[in-house]
Amino acid sequence: MTKVTATPADDATCGWYHLSPPRHAKPSHSGNTTARWVIIGAGFTGLAAARQLALNFPDEKIVLIDAQEVGYGSSGRNAGFAIDLPHDIGADDYIGDIETAKISLKLNLTGQQILKSLVEQHKIDCHLRPSGKYQAAIENRGIAVLDAYRRGLDKLGQPYEVISGEDLPAHIGTSFYRQALFTPGTALVQPAALVKGLAESLPANVELYENTAITDVEYGEKTVLSHRGGRITADKLVLTNNAFGMRFGFLQGTMLPVFTYASLTRPLTEAEQARLGGKDFWGLIPADPFGTTLRRTHDNRILVRNSFSFNRDGRSKQKYLDRFVGRHRDSFARRFPMLPGVEFDYTWGGSLALSRNHMGFFGQLAPNVYGALCCNGLGVTRGTVTGTLLADWLAGQRNDLIDFLLASPGPNKNPPEPLLSIGVNMNLLWGQSRAGKEA
Repeated sequence: MTKVTATPADDATCGWYHLSPPRHAKPSHSGNTTARWVIIGAGFTGLAAARQLALNFPDEKIVLIDAQEVGYGSSGRNAGFAIDLPHDIGADDYIGDIETAKISLKLNLTGQQILKSLVEQHKIDCHLRPSGKYQAAIENRGIAVLDAYRRGLDKLGQPYEVISGEDLPAHIGTSFYRQALFTPGTALVQPAALVKGLAESLPANVELYENTAITDVEYGEKTVLSHRGGRITADKLVLTNNAFGMRFGFLQGTMLPVFTYASLTRPLTEAEQARLGGKDFWGLIPADPFGTTLRRTHDNRILVRNSFSFNRDGRSKQKYLDRFVGRHRDSFARRFPMLPGVEFDYTWGGSLALSRNHMGFFGQLAPNVYGALCCNGLGVTRGTVTGTLLADWLAGQRNDLIDFLLASPGPNKNPPEPLLSIGVNMNLLWGQSRAGKEA
């Protein structure tokens, strides 16, 4: 028997969740249920896996379980960038091995296309737009990052536009940045609205249970999952719960549950919109990974995201929300001095499942147990495509993308505690300090 010692517990202040179309959560599971397929985690990966398993096995029951309400967890808390391009921060040109980069690009584009098709087919109200993204820099080190990435994009044959600082206000309003690299392939979305819409449009043979936290697991020929209201017996178990997969006894000591934090302003008035200028819908990521991500949303709010914490149990901590909202206010004020008095309506945190070698897991974890885990910050596209491909592989299909994922070495082992926490926390502090004006 494996005791699940921690389950997701996110804060209640995510702006994306509260501003997305309301839905009635599915009931928690109760009693005893038996199913051919059981999936743990109803984020982008789990929803994609459940949908594709249902299509591949239309006569079989698929049970999808989430410890919280759909749209409330990590998949509804990110900045809403469905990114197409690879970005290997370990490579000098951020592209690295060209053949690997081509496969990564194909994976991301496949994930994008799956989401675009589902949004169109089911008329999901999530403001998905092919808007592209700006990657912007202020300091010389950031400009060097953009130059390196531009060389990598040339090698990969992908389009981009270099935008000078003097021209940037016509794009994003602020004159804060010295240069930006615009790439057209990214789509922007309201992530909680997208996740909710995906849950509401699942095939009929998927049974979704929300607010059902698994407490005990017994592995064997069949897997028995227990919770306070009952038991679920699975012929085949699929884990799509990222770092919480470690709590189920797999890949222990490999994933890092790192939280990042965002704030969302009230809607700008017409006068404030006029003072800001620029386009009415855009997204910007920093040249420095510890810098500030920005978005202007469909309802004329500004999103500010920066700051990180290492929460070993994967659960939200109020002390970090209280600490980092001040950084968000400072970052906003430095970028948008023309918008004094614009307050934040929401501040929240959301977890990333990271690995030190930037690899995820895809495949078999144990007899009759499978997983697609650790998206390394690309959950929107990579979670969608890996969940879909895992379901295809379980149905006996193979292709170049599945073979690539199966060949991955997976996330590597972390140092033991207390060295791990000391090292991660020092790296986060150093990175945020080194970001300088990019923060």
